[in-house]
Amino acid sequence: MNYKEIYKSKIRTLQGALELIKSNDFIFTAQAASEPITLLHNLHIIREKGIRGCDLTNCFPVENYEFIKNPLYKDTICVNGWFYTAPLRKSHCNGNVSLVPQHAHSALKKRIFASERRRLVLLCTCSPMDKHGFLTLSLSSVYERELIDMGALVIAEVNSNFPRTFGDTTVHISEISALVETNYAVPSIPPASYTEVDKKIGEYIADLVENGSTLQLGIGKTPNAVANELKNKKYLGIHTEMFTDSMADLIECGAIDNSMKSLYKGKSIGCFAFGSERLYKFIDDNPSFIFKPASWANSPYVIGQNSKMVSINTSLEVDLTGQCASESIGAMQYSCTGGQADTAIGAQMSKGGKSIIALHSTIEITDNDGNKKLISKISPLLKEGTVISLSRNDVDYVVTEYGVAWLRGRSVKERVERLINIAHPSFRDELRYDAKEHMIW
Repeated sequence: MNYKEIYKSKIRTLQGALELIKSNDFIFTAQAASEPITLLHNLHIIREKGIRGCDLTNCFPVENYEFIKNPLYKDTICVNGWFYTAPLRKSHCNGNVSLVPQHAHSALKKRIFASERRRLVLLCTCSPMDKHGFLTLSLSSVYERELIDMGALVIAEVNSNFPRTFGDTTVHISEISALVETNYAVPSIPPASYTEVDKKIGEYIADLVENGSTLQLGIGKTPNAVANELKNKKYLGIHTEMFTDSMADLIECGAIDNSMKSLYKGKSIGCFAFGSERLYKFIDDNPSFIFKPASWANSPYVIGQNSKMVSINTSLEVDLTGQCASESIGAMQYSCTGGQADTAIGAQMSKGGKSIIALHSTIEITDNDGNKKLISKISPLLKEGTVISLSRNDVDYVVTEYGVAWLRGRSVKERVERLINIAHPSFRDELRYDAKEHMIW
């Protein structure tokens, strides 16, 4: 058969595709914007066929599916999240979801080991097939291509709205077991607008970034502010986990040209993309964007090969010794470590590299009586149950709107003073008192 005939032979109805899933399957879903939304909104119906005991691993889910939010489906699909978003946070309390603590570069290997030789299934989204019989995994290569290489059963949605991408995203039609044709818009998020506080943080961070640096940059208000302050830089490069709109902005203005990179000179390297429709159009059929698996792109040993690698991440809270709590509020899981430790450690392995943790000095909360209250995000002690995302042994720079604290190689006593100096002025005396009270020196 020619490629078009092979393609036609693999088209299934939605129900027909889901009938390929069996009890005890070990299922993975493509990440973020590449989630196969139609398949996942209907996945819960496999329970009606008597399917039980499936484990499903996802990462950065964008929609709240029935099998995630409804406790009825716990015995059919146990959800294990690599990175919590709102749907997983909401469903954690009803027992439908459990977190997989991990570093992005080693997570797949560890998760496969936990599969106990059960059948692997990948649910993904692909861009349309080309004349050579190849589709692409479009906006994510975090673990998808590696699962196919491991022999996973592949059930794919094919959607003409998804961009064609380069790197480790190509998949031949012969590797797909079943496909469902869909036509919805690619999941997107608009660039987050930022505040004056974010702008000030961005200015401090921009001062730390030298021309010719290679960047890892996240998503959100503060990273967007940082990107805006980098527009006057030159010869920057990208080696990141996530492609974002701010990176497209920096390429368009000429700040990023990837000309001085040590690895993949002239190319922007990442694992997945999530942003606006504009970003997807920018990436579509663009060979300067190369998608690589997290096992390679997030490996600290690979990241460290980039000259002047700068890792820029955010945190929810930092204690006076430098411990970064970036994923939980007390014992409540909020997100996950993701690639933070990978990139922070990798950047410090780089010649001339820097790892930067950015956060607002304060946050406004509502107390039990309903009153608004300002608290410091630099604290003497982390709350009971708080998860440490980046060890104090691995912290480098911490930045707030009040300045920069360089902690690498510093004693606890020095760290206390430097962090208090970038805390909100209203809390500095209290922090000094608490540091003395708890003998943090």
